[in-house]
Amino acid sequence: MTALSPGLSPESATRAAGPGRSAVRRLAGSLHRRPRLRLAALLTAPLLWLVLAYLGSLAALFLSAFWSTDTFTSEVVRIWTSQNFEELVSSPVYRTVALRTTGVALAVTALCAVIAFPLAFYTARVARPQRRPLFVVAMLMPLWAGYLVKVYAWRLILSEGGPLDWALRPLGLSGPGYGLTATVLVLTYLWLPYMVLPIHTALAQLPDSLLHASADLGARTWRTFVSVVLPLVWPAVAAGSVFTFSLSLGDYITVQIVGGKTQLIGNLVYSNVTLNLPLAAALGTVPVAVIVVYLLAVRRSGALRSL
Repeated sequence: MTALSPGLSPESATRAAGPGRSAVRRLAGSLHRRPRLRLAALLTAPLLWLVLAYLGSLAALFLSAFWSTDTFTSEVVRIWTSQNFEELVSSPVYRTVALRTTGVALAVTALCAVIAFPLAFYTARVARPQRRPLFVVAMLMPLWAGYLVKVYAWRLILSEGGPLDWALRPLGLSGPGYGLTATVLVLTYLWLPYMVLPIHTALAQLPDSLLHASADLGARTWRTFVSVVLPLVWPAVAAGSVFTFSLSLGDYITVQIVGGKTQLIGNLVYSNVTLNLPLAAALGTVPVAVIVVYLLAVRRSGALRSL
């Protein structure tokens, strides 16, 4: 630290420290007096990244969907045409795959909500306060493992003669094997923490007085859940569903590993990227359109207003 010389004022010391520090101080003072300018400076970089990297890539994807491919050389022909979208609408295969993908995403979201609610209720309302952080960490631990590690572990569990078959054999049952059921099961395991965490937070913030008042008025457990708990926690369920639905909608690795012959939109996009890029781009717009409709439906329901 530089000591002040006798008779040297702080202002003189600032000038003596050099023009660089003085300019930084003036800039800091200007930003402090102008909160809107400070906010703009903070948001400019992330907004530029969002517009250029994310929205720009989506725009390029949508534009390339209107091109075509030379059937002989597989090169992209930059001639405007709506043939790719017409093929998506007219082909029963693509319609079936789109409906199957949406159904898988909805099934995964519903299963995550059903499983996450009792887990979150126990950790937020039943467990001892000193143990709640440990339970939260335990629920989030699957996120610490690698994606492929978890999926291949489930492939081993679901294999013929694997651990699941061994556990169900005494009951006269067998595992689902590889297929659509296995895909839904593995995706539910992968995205469950994204549903548990917001529900746990909402239940932890639920006032005890509302539950006591419902009990004093004679409401049973189910009535309290439907009339008191669920309306207050519904925004958290909607927020978690956005993650589980969108992540399941765009996944293609899990279905390749445990899905058997099942095909989802992601698999079709992956298989057509090198052979027919415009068709792959047109297929890629389907999940984007579905998630936009889903977000509009969730927003229209009013579930996100209190988040």
